[in-house]
Amino acid sequence: MSLFDDDKQVKKTVHEIGADLATISVEELRARIDLLRAEIARLEAEIASKSSSRNVAEGLFKK
Repeated sequence: MSLFDDDKQVKKTVHEIGADLATISVEELRARIDLLRAEIARLEAEIASKSSSRNVAEGLFKK
């Protein structure tokens, strides 16, 4: 075990909107699609949460 094993970093999939896709492998493109789908789900969940909170607040003030 090397002293520098802790320094190894796992490459994190990142996608920049509008980036050139010509040099990216099919495997990497699929990984990026998965990443973006997960991010869309996270954004939609946040919208639902905020909408729910807003509806509750509006209900309280309409009384």
